Formats: sequence, C-alpha cells, structure tokens
Amino acid sequence: MSTDPLALMAEVDRATERLIATAATFDDAAVAAPSALPGWTRGHVLAHVARNADGMRNLLTWARTGVVTPQYQPGQRETDIEAFASRPAAVHLADLRESASAYSSAAAALTPAQWSTILDVPGQPQAAVFGVWRRLREVEVHHVDLAAGYGPGDWPDWFGHRLLHEVVSGLSTPLVLQPSDAGHPLSVGTGGPVVSGSACALAAWLTGRSPGADLSVTPAGPLPTPPAWM
Repeated sequence: MSTDPLALMAEVDRATERLIATAATFDDAAVAAPSALPGWTRGHVLAHVARNADGMRNLLTWARTGVVTPQYQPGQRETDIEAFASRPAAVHLADLRESASAYSSAAAALTPAQWSTILDVPGQPQAAVFGVWRRLREVEVHHVDLAAGYGPGDWPDWFGHRLLHEVVSGLSTPLVLQPSDAGHPLSVGTGGPVVSGSACALAAWLTGRSPGADLSVTPAGPLPTPPAWM
C-alpha cells in the first residue's frame, strides 16, 4: 500500500464515491430501515460516515494550523448521529457529498511536513497521515454495514490485507490465519486452529462483518469466536 497520503486519498475518494452511489439508491423508507449494526438504521450509519469526515477534517486542521482541534467534542459524536439519523434520504446524500468534499479539500491543503505532524489524539498519538487510512477504513467497513449489496468481497484486495494485519495486531487468542491470496500465515500466540480464506473474508470475520461461512478451519471444527472489534 502506498504511504503517500495523496495517493491514499485517491483511494478514499473512490471508496466514498462507491458508498455515495449506494446511498443514492435509497429513498426515505430505505434510509429508515435497519442496518447491519444492532440498534442502528441506515440513517445512523450515513450520519456517522458524514460526521466522521468532519471529525477527520478537524484533525487535518490541527496538523495545518498547529491549533489543537479535537476530532469530536465530548459527547458530540453520539449526539450528532442520533440528531441526524432520521433525516430524509436526499439530505443524507447531500451531507455525504459535502462532508467528503470538505475533507478532501482539507487533505489537499496540507504540506508534506504537515502530514508528519504528531497529533496528541487521546489514547493514540499519531502522525496526521495515519488519519487517511482511518478515514478509508470507516468508509469501506460502514459501506458493508449499510446492508445494501456491498460486501467484504467488494473490498479491494490490498485493503483486506491491510485491515487484516491491523486487526491481527490487537488479538491475543492463539490462532493462525492463512490468507489464501498471500504466501505467509499470520500467527497469534502459539498453537491454535488454522483459519483459511481470502484476506478480505478473514478481515470481515474478525471485524464482525461476516459469520465466516466462507472460511475453513483446521483441525475441523467450529470457528473460534473473535473478540469484539470497533
């Protein structure tokens, strides 16, 4: 995967256009229908994706100006999602487009040095450039959560590999993951069953976006229960 933030932003833009194309098919009833996330309608998911663009733009403003600008104010994320979830489909669509465009414009305004700025994000200080991956991850994973025909099998292969490696880094239960589209296994701890499938299928299972029906386990048996992932 490219480490050039503007090259990765092109992937963000393409993923966002795919999500917007899905949202453009929704009428008001479809927006109010349940998503794949318990307790959330599709409107909740769309509101979250739009507000995430705003939050990630705040971090880019921080990197550009040096003025501490948190991604969200305390409690803002949850309040905004609930407040905006029940809006008409056309309003959601316009919000998705406007928030994504503003985020892309903010990214284009950063200099190479500003992309390297370390942001003291609570619990995870990181360079501003890492936020581009975080935004892409939000768009791709929540597109699946809309439960509208876009699934983990539609993720780009390289995205599935990157997401899989990220999720594996946070596991502790002994397990061996064997991506069928890579030559090397990913081991967690010592021993444990071998779970095989495509990188996208493995990542989808570990992130709770798939029950893992397209995976195989050696020795034969049920799939382990992966820890909750947010």
